[in-house]
Amino acid sequence: MMSQPRALVIDDSRVARAMVTRALAGLYEISQADCAEAALETLDTLAGSDPFALVVVDWNMPGMTGVEFVRQLRMSDSYADVKILMITTEVETQGVITALEAGVDEYLMKPFSRAAVLEKLALLGLPCDEFGTTSVD
Repeated sequence: MMSQPRALVIDDSRVARAMVTRALAGLYEISQADCAEAALETLDTLAGSDPFALVVVDWNMPGMTGVEFVRQLRMSDSYADVKILMITTEVETQGVITALEAGVDEYLMKPFSRAAVLEKLALLGLPCDEFGTTSVD
């Protein structure tokens, strides 16, 4: 059996991390971080091993924001192929533009449903069903 792709979920809210983890359950091998700095440490620690296919990040976190994290991640060629989904309460159009310009691939607003997460995964061309396909018919 093929191993599952890896996802990193970054949010300072334990509840939000749990909700995203549930949405990705069965589709991804999931690692979690409660801040951007811890996420960067996780990425550095696992560098050279099986890379993450997906990073799900919140915008509003203490210390480094999600947007700052994305900008830093996108500066590294090692993470050029990772897909980044931002799930946040930021709803202003300018915020969405800022996130996309920083390197976010897709943007989802809280609160969210599992169906909405799966739809975004399909748009990113990532596995979004139990068979590892990107179809959400």
